[in-house]
Amino acid sequence: MAQSTSRPRKPTKPGNRRSAPLSWRVRLALVLLLVAAVATVWITNRLLADRFTETTRNRAELRLALYSGNLISELRRNAIVPQLLARDPALIGALNSGEYTQSSQRLISFVDEIGAASLMLLDRDGRTVAATDRNRLGETHRSLGYFVEALRANTTVFTVIERESGGFRFTYSRRVESQNQAIGVIVVEVDLAKFERAWAGISDAVMVTDSQGRIILATEPRWRGLTTPEALQRQPPDGAIERAIRATSDWTNTEADAYLSGEAVMRIDGRIPFRGWTLTTFTTYASVRERVNAVLALEIMGFAILAALAFYALSRKTAIRMALFQRESAELRALNARLQAEMAERERVQENLAVAEQSLAQSSKLAALGEMSAAVSHELNQPLAAMKTYLAGARLLLRRNRPDEALTAFHRIDDLIERMGAITRQLKSYARKGQEMLSPVDMADALATSLSMMEPQLKSRRVKISRILPDESVKVMGDRMRIEQVLVNLLRNALDATKSVEDPQIEIILAAGETATLSVRDNGVGIEDLESLFEPFYTTKQPGDGVGLGLAISSGIVTDLGGRLTARNSERGGAVFEVQLPILNEKTQAAE
Repeated sequence: MAQSTSRPRKPTKPGNRRSAPLSWRVRLALVLLLVAAVATVWITNRLLADRFTETTRNRAELRLALYSGNLISELRRNAIVPQLLARDPALIGALNSGEYTQSSQRLISFVDEIGAASLMLLDRDGRTVAATDRNRLGETHRSLGYFVEALRANTTVFTVIERESGGFRFTYSRRVESQNQAIGVIVVEVDLAKFERAWAGISDAVMVTDSQGRIILATEPRWRGLTTPEALQRQPPDGAIERAIRATSDWTNTEADAYLSGEAVMRIDGRIPFRGWTLTTFTTYASVRERVNAVLALEIMGFAILAALAFYALSRKTAIRMALFQRESAELRALNARLQAEMAERERVQENLAVAEQSLAQSSKLAALGEMSAAVSHELNQPLAAMKTYLAGARLLLRRNRPDEALTAFHRIDDLIERMGAITRQLKSYARKGQEMLSPVDMADALATSLSMMEPQLKSRRVKISRILPDESVKVMGDRMRIEQVLVNLLRNALDATKSVEDPQIEIILAAGETATLSVRDNGVGIEDLESLFEPFYTTKQPGDGVGLGLAISSGIVTDLGGRLTARNSERGGAVFEVQLPILNEKTQAAE
């Protein structure tokens, strides 16, 4: 026996010895491949990031030199224009004679050839007598710098003036002389804004600052008039999410020179040989990231393919064997489970069948008896409480020798006794859905009667009741006793819902439209399960406080009267119950 049991175990040991080296071999290969991948990606990232960043910087410097040359060329080309126009005989003759009918047309003929933004001719008083923009004729420039400085100087004057609407004007001006006397000033406005528009379509951001560090040209309009630190400080602050995105997006770059709109940029400054101006360009690292990430993606993809091939080569045989074993074991387990389930199901069916047959009749009887007794207890509780209050009041009135007022309390007790009898009849009708004779009912009167029945509970709880009623009476066709029963149930539910509220409030709104709608809103805890709210014996109250038949009976009463009882949670907190009944008008009354 010992030999027979030891022989089947021997084939499993060699298999275990062969599987152990295979597992260590796979782990070692994975570790080596991971180390090689990390080292390769890291080295490639450092080398390519430095190389592509230097290439981008060289291109930005070349672009800056080109921008600077274009700007100087435009300024120098316009600088000679005032000197030539100041010697124009036609303009000198117009200033001497005061006849300027052809002067504006002559300036317009020059502006297209010169390429300037505008030309203006000013008389000795600083008034515009000729201009390429005829809307500016008659303007006075006596206090402006380009007029005052041109009269004082013997050479061409360059002036930078800030516009009220934003931006700057760049002008060359020179005085016009006749017989060594100043008779006017010629003003040439240089169009440097065209460079802003051109730069905006090519570069990321460009700005030009004067000798005082003030930005006079910029592709970002909000920068004009500021210094460079102020312009960069106006960028929106970075949040935690933006910093995280920046950290992940800039991992292929060196440290950024600045950040514009949350994006890292490369800043390059260059001197313009004109009045101490400086040209600054900002270039993003987007091209560097794209090129470096493309190479890194190819490397990572290659290592992933190598890892997949290694896994496939090392685990192909083991995977095939495991798949066969798993399929066979899964089939056996599934077959065994099906057999056990079928046997257990048959045994349960046989046992439950006998029990169900014995308890079916008794359960139906107990259910009907329980519903009827619970309904009677629930609906008679409110009139009994009111009777107790009226009896106590009548006893007190008799002691004070006020029998007339005590008699009124007894009449109310008699009405409540009749109501209790009607409630028992209604519970019977709830079971067999019988129809009764209907009559017009004033909803406001029914609400007042319901509130008087609930008066003891409302006073003891100190609940604030607010009523919004229309000026005209709202009447429906129904049974007043049953409608009052519905209203008492809704008020009692609202009162119970506000037990845990410090300032309990109940709002009652009666409105008349296509239907008569009465809403009861409380500021309680609201309704958790709206779907099961009107089902019999559903309640959220503590044991002994209710049996869950009030809303079920109320819903049945409203449905019998052709209306609808709905409930929802209020946005301000609490619950809202709405009773909608067909309104009684001339047409419906005639039909009845």
